[in-house]
Amino acid sequence: MNNLDIEIKKSSGETVKFSLDKLRASLKRTGADSQTIDQIINNVRDELYQGISTKEIYNRAFALLKKKQSFLASKYKLKKAIYELGPTGFPFERFVSAILNYSGYSTEVGEILQGKCVTHEIDVIALKHNETTIIECKFHSEQGQNCNVKIPLYINSRYQDVKAHWDTNSKMKTTLTKGWLVTNTRFTKDALQYGNCCGLYLLSWDYPENNGLKDRIDRLGLYPITVSTLLTNREKQFLLSRNIVLCRELINDVFYLDHLGISDLRKEKIINEISQLCD
Repeated sequence: MNNLDIEIKKSSGETVKFSLDKLRASLKRTGADSQTIDQIINNVRDELYQGISTKEIYNRAFALLKKKQSFLASKYKLKKAIYELGPTGFPFERFVSAILNYSGYSTEVGEILQGKCVTHEIDVIALKHNETTIIECKFHSEQGQNCNVKIPLYINSRYQDVKAHWDTNSKMKTTLTKGWLVTNTRFTKDALQYGNCCGLYLLSWDYPENNGLKDRIDRLGLYPITVSTLLTNREKQFLLSRNIVLCRELINDVFYLDHLGISDLRKEKIINEISQLCD
């Protein structure tokens, strides 16, 4: 059977045609060389069957990359690693805050702001050039759950309530200029249409094009610790509980790795993986 005729099942349950180009592009983003990419594609292509899930294809490619170089596999598992920040949304909020810090913002997480009608707990407040942005994070811990139009409707109403109070309060030393909605999944068509129409800034896994979450993470080298292929789930959860969300936070500070009782040899491998990843 021609590979072009193979239908694969996505996490949402939707069935689509298998695309070699998409697989090649996802492998290319890891920085793997052409020979490695061709080897993996040939292996995966040989194991395709009608109705195979995207998860099975991913697992096979991931295992082959890990065998080659662990930091390439770490990059490849980025999307899955974001889901692993859950089950609550708090580590994701800290992660979004950390990305903004590296883009020149000063941030606060989980602050209460007064609106004209009621108070609101805001996920992330970001300040830059005397302008304040309030950011709401919509985290999904399972694949296939997209952000529908109800979310930007709700977030915009909260933003407008806070702004109505902010603009009439002489004590505010900065200008409230923007409301953001950030999700680790995707926006539905209606959500994008409404969000853009009402003036919210929308940021998702792959939106805006070439400047979505995955692009910013790759560009800045700001990988969550959950991408590591060498840390155990228990170790990752321990680090997250201590507000360590970025791999690069461990490069110059091994205190928590020492605290976990990780051997010197393993610690060296972990730091090496992380350093290559964030370079």
